[in-house]
Amino acid sequence: TKDKIKEVMDACYQAKRIRDMLPALPGGVTPSHIHYLDTLSKLEKTEGKVKVSDISENLGLPRPSVTKTVKDIVEKETTETDGRFVYIKTTRTGRDLVDKYVDEYFGNLSEDLGGITDEDADKMIEVVEKFYIVMSNRK
Repeated sequence: TKDKIKEVMDACYQAKRIRDMLPALPGGVTPSHIHYLDTLSKLEKTEGKVKVSDISENLGLPRPSVTKTVKDIVEKETTETDGRFVYIKTTRTGRDLVDKYVDEYFGNLSEDLGGITDEDADKMIEVVEKFYIVMSNRK
């Protein structure tokens, strides 16, 4: 119903306010940096070598915006056989940021959120993703 949609939108506003309560990041580092570094770290563990296009595909984002964001926070490496392929990897600083702002922070937060089941979280994620698709298609 119209009223329930409004309640969901109000919850989305509250979710944005929750994101704004995340710990302050060091100068020049944005939440997007952390998100991309976290994704890069996960892909490095599963895929080994990672390209910017792997991150953009994984997150469903345009490659140029990912390229622009990660250019200062990753190391680049080209292949000897074909210089067109550029792989990226996390720097020590990037790994430290992921350790502190993802693994440590969210690990501690998960203890406080023990009353929310994985099923509850999965349902919330599913609903938000559906809303995002609908809203994206309305532009």
